[in-house]
Amino acid sequence: MIKGLIKFLLTVVLLLILAIIYLSVVGINTDKFNNQINKSILEINNKVNLKLSNVTYLLNPYNFSINVTTKNTQILIEDSKIDINNIKTNVSLKSLINDQFSIDDVQISTAEVKINDLIFLIRAFYNTPQLFILNTIIKEGVIAVDTNINFDNQGKVKDNYQIKGFVKNTRLNLLNKSSVKDTNFSFDITRDKYSLSKISAIFNEIKFNSPLTKIEKKKDLYLIEGTLLNKNQKLESKDLKQIFGNLINYPDIKKIEFSSKNDFSFTINKKLKFNDLKVKTTIDLDQLTILEKRINLKPYFLNATEEIKFEKQKIKINYNKDKLTINGNGDIFLTDKIEQLSYEIIKNNNQFLFNTKFNIKNNPLTLKFLEYEKKEGINSTISINGDLKKNGSMNFKSISLEEGKNKILINNLELSPTFKIVDIDSANVDYKNNKNIINKISLKKDNSNFFLEGDSLDLAKLIDDIMDSEDENSSIFQKLNTRVNIEIKKTYIDEINYLNNLTGYINFKNNKINNLKLDSLFPNNKKINLQIDTNEAMETTTRLLTDYPKTLIKRYKFIKGFEEGYLDFNSIKKDNVSNSVLIINNFKVQEVPVLAKLLSLASLQGIADILTGEGIRFTDLEMRFSNQKGLTTIDEMYAIGPAVSILMDGYIDAKKLVSLRGTLVPATTINRAIASIPFLGDLLIGDKTGEGVFGVSFKIKGSSKDLSTTVNPIKTLTPRFITRTLEKIKKN
Repeated sequence: MIKGLIKFLLTVVLLLILAIIYLSVVGINTDKFNNQINKSILEINNKVNLKLSNVTYLLNPYNFSINVTTKNTQILIEDSKIDINNIKTNVSLKSLINDQFSIDDVQISTAEVKINDLIFLIRAFYNTPQLFILNTIIKEGVIAVDTNINFDNQGKVKDNYQIKGFVKNTRLNLLNKSSVKDTNFSFDITRDKYSLSKISAIFNEIKFNSPLTKIEKKKDLYLIEGTLLNKNQKLESKDLKQIFGNLINYPDIKKIEFSSKNDFSFTINKKLKFNDLKVKTTIDLDQLTILEKRINLKPYFLNATEEIKFEKQKIKINYNKDKLTINGNGDIFLTDKIEQLSYEIIKNNNQFLFNTKFNIKNNPLTLKFLEYEKKEGINSTISINGDLKKNGSMNFKSISLEEGKNKILINNLELSPTFKIVDIDSANVDYKNNKNIINKISLKKDNSNFFLEGDSLDLAKLIDDIMDSEDENSSIFQKLNTRVNIEIKKTYIDEINYLNNLTGYINFKNNKINNLKLDSLFPNNKKINLQIDTNEAMETTTRLLTDYPKTLIKRYKFIKGFEEGYLDFNSIKKDNVSNSVLIINNFKVQEVPVLAKLLSLASLQGIADILTGEGIRFTDLEMRFSNQKGLTTIDEMYAIGPAVSILMDGYIDAKKLVSLRGTLVPATTINRAIASIPFLGDLLIGDKTGEGVFGVSFKIKGSSKDLSTTVNPIKTLTPRFITRTLEKIKKN
């Protein structure tokens, strides 16, 4: 009996052991517990159902639980379904025996499913604003996921979950209307940490990939860091417009080819606000072509085109908080010939610093305002260091140009937003201009005053520009109020003529000369003095005196062969209206084309021959005229000489229209005319008697380049002409 009982018990134990081994290794397939599993799922979330089949149960004797596995399952959420390759979970035997079936953990391996369907499922268990936004911006794509989720006794997800998988062919529409397509990556997600690897995507037509991007939650923020790579990216203008639209103000880029590596990190809060952005970028710029129509480079580079090309540029960009640093160097094409450019740009909060070096060898360079020319094949370096202010003004700490012995250096030049000079500390120039004249001077600031001194300076172009300017407000300064003390050993007023020991001063008030006094000598020791004074009534008086006017008259191309004489010029200017008197005594001219034409038309060929031969002498010339807004009105110009005399008036409208009229009389006719005046003629002329009165009335009208001249003989001189002649004769 006892043996039989023992044998029975051993048999039972053996069968139990075999059953446990079988259930632990092979398990059983049944659908008996499907309803209980669904019930447990519904207890977690009543919107989720499982369509189960082929459920396998394996006993886990170590923790007194059953591992449940199902394949080819579907998760149903409202109208969506997700195909699952397999689901594994662990069920407590105690809860099963007590009919309190509960799930401890779930391991899910999905097939390739739609991303939005999966997000919908996750939100059913773990809904967050981030998942809602993610579901909004993702428009298409598939995902495969291996998930390991543990639940507590209340069916809530524990923090030790892990999600792995990959994403394929995803398209996102971002909040700023940008798009990301063809996105592929693998991911590994644990609590507060997201790891994305092998990322490839196209962002607004820009292809990039990333070996690794990490996302980590820290308190209420997410820290995102990673690397983006671009290789052999080629974009045209239409692509850039599609990418950026009106988000940034960029020049008209025709084409760009580049590769880049971008290391980045930033934080983002729950409201999707970005902070603490850090970027380190290295760019290999193969080519960048810009169509630049706003800046005309032809005055500086004769063969300049509208296209500016950057090639083989190495660029490094660092951005940390509010500080941006850009360093670059490479080739630049302003023409069809290569030059070298290097640069550094730093933006720190509201401060914008720049440092540029431009090496020019293969192109000629022209700076017309300095009359400087660099020939092709000669090295020249332009360096610019400065900063851009918040209000748009610029401060150039230094601007330098070096080409062999030619050197130009400007320190602390401040320009207004309209490119007017606000201030300057110093300037030093030492170069030979295109007329082979050496300019060697220095400008130094002392408190609010300046000192301009040096060995040699060519002022010819500056004088021409001042004389040709029609704009009263054409100053290059913003608001100039200073005194400039001048001491220059040699000052050129044209290619040949110069002044020695130019000394004096100029006082500026609100960009205008308030008073001035300059003295100098010509090489023949003849003097020249210029003085300007402004009184309390804002009347500006100018006086120019010289006993060598030849070099000044030479500027007027219609007078040739001017010799000798003494010049006295006086002018009073108020409210942009000037009234002037020009007096020149004891001079002669060799050729005045208009005057020669008048004499020829009047059949006074002998005098015309003299005027185009050795010259004709005048004892006196006096001209009274006024200027206002480009209009010169000649009230009277009277010249008298042994051979001929002229009385003339009219106007010249800013070189557009000339209208002059007057009387021209040979000197013998004047004598005879005056001699015919009773008593007065005998007194002034003596016994000479006239044989009749003869002169020429003329009119000159038209543009400065196309003058029309008419001449009519006159038999009787006007009283005005006789009066002016008598005044001159009495004076002499």
